[in-house]
Amino acid sequence: MGKRVTTRRRVPEGFRDAVGELEFWRNGVLGVRKRDGSLVEIPEETLAAAKVVMKPA
Repeated sequence: MGKRVTTRRRVPEGFRDAVGELEFWRNGVLGVRKRDGSLVEIPEETLAAAKVVMKPA
């Protein structure tokens, strides 16, 4: 929690990416807060890839 992450998840149209701060990972759902303040909730079964990334300068 609290780390900046990039994620890729499967959606019916293909894949979607989200970059932001990992706020939570509970009950099989990741919460990523994007730079614009929006919260993306990602069911872990749709997660294709994720990694910690450096914060922008």
